[in-house]
Amino acid sequence: MSREPSVEIAGPLGRPPRTRRAATLRALAALAPLVAEAATRSVDVIVSALVLLLCSPFLALVGLSARLRGRSALRRERVLGRFQKPFHLLGFSGAGPLCGLPMFWNVLVGDMALVGPRPLALEERDAVPVAAMERFSVRPGLTSTYRLGAGVGIYSGEEFESDREYYYEESLKSDLGVLARSVANRALSGSSTAGTAVGRFQIFGVEIANLSMEEAVDWIVERARASRTSRLAFVNPDCLNLAYRNPEYRGALRDCDLVLPDGIGVHLACRMLGTRLLANTNGTDLFPLLCERAALETVPLYFLGAREGIAQGAAEAMQKRYPGLPIVGTQHGYFPEAEEAAVVDAVADAEPKVVLVAFGAPRQDTWIADRIDRLPAGVAMGVGGLFDYYSGRIERAPRWVREVGMEWAWRVLQEPGRLWRRYLVGNPLFLWRVWMQTLGRGPGACNV
Repeated sequence: MSREPSVEIAGPLGRPPRTRRAATLRALAALAPLVAEAATRSVDVIVSALVLLLCSPFLALVGLSARLRGRSALRRERVLGRFQKPFHLLGFSGAGPLCGLPMFWNVLVGDMALVGPRPLALEERDAVPVAAMERFSVRPGLTSTYRLGAGVGIYSGEEFESDREYYYEESLKSDLGVLARSVANRALSGSSTAGTAVGRFQIFGVEIANLSMEEAVDWIVERARASRTSRLAFVNPDCLNLAYRNPEYRGALRDCDLVLPDGIGVHLACRMLGTRLLANTNGTDLFPLLCERAALETVPLYFLGAREGIAQGAAEAMQKRYPGLPIVGTQHGYFPEAEEAAVVDAVADAEPKVVLVAFGAPRQDTWIADRIDRLPAGVAMGVGGLFDYYSGRIERAPRWVREVGMEWAWRVLQEPGRLWRRYLVGNPLFLWRVWMQTLGRGPGACNV
């Protein structure tokens, strides 16, 4: 039996229905970015208008005060905006937590957005890498993911590279998330220019270096080539609480060649002491940077500590991530005391230039101090639970949790029985002791 050929009935526009649907979907897809930008811009306008309206009495008072003194209330800085179009970035003359309030006018009129890359001064244009020129396709912003990390000392890599994340993830949802995190972030970090970034400061008599992450890695690589063994330690609030009541541990830290700050608690302590922390140079963030440099410059590493198999797992993971990384040995930290001499000899025989010791504080730092003459020349550093993270045994807090200074809460949720006292009791105790130090009481008078 023959069949009549099927006939597709054309729609009113003379196109087959399927073709018309496809064309409609393509049109909607083309409109989606414009709709998303319009939605984001609407939020920018509404929020900036509300802020300016609520702060109008304060703005009027500042303007009147400046007029009475015969001065200009505003300062104007010529910067680059979207598509490299210059505009005047507004701010109050002088310094203070509200000096940037007039920038909400820049947002309202469309020069800026609430979230976006930092507005660049005209002379910074030539410093922008070709790969990062895409930053000029969006409006500069009051805040960004890079500045969130910088606010609480989280390492974010190069600014231009870090801002690239914003280009590809720009959406109303991501912007609202960044704004929400900025509130808590600002409360923790205060003004980005508050305090003076001194080279070293003291907490409880322990001298702590104030370095950028890159400077810390440079120091390790440089000392790795030396003819003697240098000691490096990381200190968080728990370590400093231990050092406060343990003279032996405090002495071991004092004798270190370099002590680096670890954690939001030390960041807050610096604010109390009137200094500005350049970076949260914790071992977990520093470790991959060190491995990258070690692979490039052939600096042999040795992983010592943690549970059986953890150091080996971390070594395999990092060698997969950085091909050619010279890890000359691993050893778990649960060996009996009778085997300790053999373990130290094995480390020395492997001839590493950097030995990472994961015994936990204070044992790892006192252990290194007691055996410094038997360890190979280079750098010996205590790294706490670092191998647990990079072996995959413990999951690290997501970046957004760290941006609001709540990584400690994430750790408590992971191991509540072991860690609740350290953080819920220890952190407030640490800040109280720092406050007492500012009053000239307790180990280590205020010295910044």
